[in-house]
This record gives sequence, C-alpha cells and structure tokens, in this order.
Amino acid sequence: MQAVSLDSARPDAAPSGAGLCLVTGATGFVGAAVARALLGRGYTLRLMVRPSSPRANIDGLAAEIVTGDLTDPASLARAAAGCRYVLHVAADYRIWVPDPAAMLRANVDGTTAMLRAAMAAGAERIVYCSSVAALGASGDGRPVTEDTPRAEADMVGTYKRSKFLAEQAARAEAAQGAPVVIVNPAAPVGPRDIKPTPTGRMIRDAARGRIPAYVDTGLNIVHVDDVGLGHVLALERGRIGAGYVLGGENLALARVLAMVASIVGRRPPRIRLPVGPLMPIAALMEAIARLSGAEPMLTRDHLKMARKEMFYASDRAVRELGYAPRPARLALVDAIAWFRDAGMLPGVTIRPEAMAEMPPRGAAR
Repeated sequence: MQAVSLDSARPDAAPSGAGLCLVTGATGFVGAAVARALLGRGYTLRLMVRPSSPRANIDGLAAEIVTGDLTDPASLARAAAGCRYVLHVAADYRIWVPDPAAMLRANVDGTTAMLRAAMAAGAERIVYCSSVAALGASGDGRPVTEDTPRAEADMVGTYKRSKFLAEQAARAEAAQGAPVVIVNPAAPVGPRDIKPTPTGRMIRDAARGRIPAYVDTGLNIVHVDDVGLGHVLALERGRIGAGYVLGGENLALARVLAMVASIVGRRPPRIRLPVGPLMPIAALMEAIARLSGAEPMLTRDHLKMARKEMFYASDRAVRELGYAPRPARLALVDAIAWFRDAGMLPGVTIRPEAMAEMPPRGAAR
C-alpha cells in the first residue's frame, strides 16, 4: 500500500450520510454519544456490542446491532463487512486493573485487529478514538497539544500505556495507507455515564457531598455530546493520519468541585491534601481491591497523574474541524441531571440559578 505522510495528508472528499457506518463501543459513554451524533447528521448505523454489554444507552436508536469482541478478530471482520465508514470507540477504560495483560489485549491488539478488519472490508474512512492519556506532558506549564513530545516511558499506569501503544499502532496503519483519523478526547462528562467513568464517579460523589478534600491538580472537562460530534467532524473533515484533541475547559480540580457544589447547593471542599502522604493509603486500597474484586476509590496511578495538571488545547480541532465545545459548567449540569434522573443521586436537586450567566457555546477553549 502507498505510504501516507502523517503531516501533509489531506482529507478525501467529505463523507456523506450515504453508506453504512460501523461504531464499536456504542453501548458505552462516548460510543453512545458518537452514535447519536451520526444519526443526527443522517448516517446509517451498524453498532457492534459485546454479548454481555448492557444496552440501555442504545435502546430506541435506529441502528443495526451486531455482536463482537475486540479479542475476537473474526467477529470484527463480520461487523465491518459492507461498511463504508468505521468509528472505533470501544476500549477498556479503567485506571486500575487487576490483569494488565487483558487491557493491553483489548486496547492494543484489539485496535490493530479492528483497523485491519475495516481496511479489509474496504472502509473509505476510519476514525480511531484514542485519548489525551496517550499524549505527552508539558514541561513548561502550557496546555498539551497533539504535537507535544511523548514516549512510552512517560505513560503512568496500564491504561495510559495501552492507549499510547494503541495510538502508535493506528499511526502505523495510517502510514501504510489506512485512511485513519485520530481523536483524543479529554475528560468527558454528561448524560448516559452508566458505569460511571472515573470522572463521572467523582462528579457524582461530589454532588452527594462525599468528597471532603482534594489534591492540587487540574483536568480538562468536556461535554460528552461535544466529543461525540467531534468524532463525526473528524470523519467528515479530518486529515488522514492527523490527531485532534477533543477537549473543553482547563480547570483546577478545586474549581470543578466548587462548580459541582454550586450547582447542587453544597459547600465545596476546603481541605487540600498533599499527594505524597496519600500513597500508602492508595496502596492499601489497591490491596483490598485485589481481595474484594471492587475497584479502589484511590490508586497510586491516580496520585501519580495528579502530580501534573492535565490541561490540553483543542485549537487544531477548532480550526480544522469546526469543533466548538460548550462550557464545562453546562457539561456538569447535564451530568448531574442525568445521574439524578438515573437514580444515582437520590435527594440531590439542581439549583435554578445554576444555569445563570452561562458563557456562550464555543467559549470553552
């Protein structure tokens, strides 16, 4: 196959809604948002789901459902057959895992297998959902971009390492001619966070008043529906071989927790904890988790990541894709409302003033 330059590749003719579009991981938080965004722009959908996955997030969607698993290449080939476009969103997303090898098989080997299945099926355009976890770290305090230097040695924990290796695999496929566009979502929040994700769990617990203290770090909050639309924009307008950060607002963790408190009418946490003394506590929680099978509330990888602000810039996506994320406060309101309506926040109400003085859409940069 003819090699494609990752820096100079230009998009082909913009895809249209005609033709079948496969979405993997559509029962999940981000995948469900991607599926809805595609439907909203007129695409015909095939959704690949695992046999054991709960399907509440895709109930009622006008889509063909097929079963498949990232560890079963034959099922990926069946799912991709006849599809004009493929959006690979499925991944094992956990900060702590008792079996790292299983996560690597799903996220790294599964990504390679899915991309090759899409190519064998003749897909004209493939969008791979990576993560900001696969990006480098800024040494000068500026937000991280797609071009910030990165290396496997910089990846903290199995999840970040798996996403780094998976993105490298996707780039290798693009260099060999695969029509792959990469997106790197930040920390999505919003409706349909059924597990919930680590960020969603933090928001839910903060809304319940169960986070009395915080560490001095920062993160990039983005509405999950903006991430979903960002995937579609990457499909339609992205440069083959290029990556696009899909972020929202860079906020100190203290500010995020204060926003949540303001939305539900609670006092924000005031106690700031140093990272170092928490390490033995995190190690103990991990040991207990290995015995109980329950995911620990705090891990050493959480704390290692918290030592640096996880701030990102979405300028390339804004400039090239027309990406326009809404304010983080609106994402938090929508997340809390969904958790409340799903029965995960009994007794919690949203203050009527919570939406007052909302900044305009597109201001979250």
